Amino acid sequence: MSLRAAVLGHPISHSKSPALHLAAYGRLAAGISYTAIDVTEELLPSFMRQIRNQPGWRGLSVTMPLKTAILDEVDEVRGVAQTLGVVNTVTFEDSAGGLKTVGSNTDVTGIVNALCHAGTAAAPSAVILGGGGTAASAVAALKELGTATVQVFVRDTSRTAEVRDAADRLGMGLEVRTLAGAARPTAEADVVISTLPPRAADGLAAEIAALKTTTPGVLLDVAYDPWPSLIASVWQAGGGRVVPGLEMLLYQAVEQVRLFTRRGEDVNAGVIDVMCDAVGLARRAL
Repeated sequence: MSLRAAVLGHPISHSKSPALHLAAYGRLAAGISYTAIDVTEELLPSFMRQIRNQPGWRGLSVTMPLKTAILDEVDEVRGVAQTLGVVNTVTFEDSAGGLKTVGSNTDVTGIVNALCHAGTAAAPSAVILGGGGTAASAVAALKELGTATVQVFVRDTSRTAEVRDAADRLGMGLEVRTLAGAARPTAEADVVISTLPPRAADGLAAEIAALKTTTPGVLLDVAYDPWPSLIASVWQAGGGRVVPGLEMLLYQAVEQVRLFTRRGEDVNAGVIDVMCDAVGLARRAL
């Protein structure tokens, strides 16, 4: 039986997940195919019903705008995904009642490991740009890095339910403001995580540049196409460290590969290196 996995989202043609996963499965000789499938929120229920009857499925990577919609389509939610209400990973497990779908979240680990790889051991002051599902994962990641209160800047403060719920469940302090006032607090933060879509932070980047100040902290820009983003370029020009979104994508994918192959201990430095090669990241110094 051929084994299958895929990334779901809309739009999805830009995704680098297939390159990461296929490199890993090739190195592991896992025999798992992996494709990108364009699925809207409206089509997600019928898609999930359809693949339940298809043998060989091992896992799904779930990206925007499906990370909360997928909650209603799985049989069980585990770990931090249950706390956050945000799922980016679905695995298929055999159970007494037949095939079971399980939702989990590897984005939190992806963010933490991306920041740690860049040398960030703690985040005393932090800013999140955006208030959706990935921002909720960013709240959990910052909690792990010791942040007590995070400032969240969004375009529309009425659309922040996911990040507010995440902060409440984690016992994290949260200050929500509009992007209009984000420039100086962002420039001064120890850690900034931008979860905004590509180019959505361009206006803020121009405002930070106009401050003519240094940016001493670390910026993780989850958007990785096009790269470098304007805010990443401005941040680097101000002296700050920039972590590309590909780093987060890499580390969350490593956890997914462990789950989909069911060979966690085999996903070692050599596998991670070929994943890096596939998307143009530097090999890890392990």
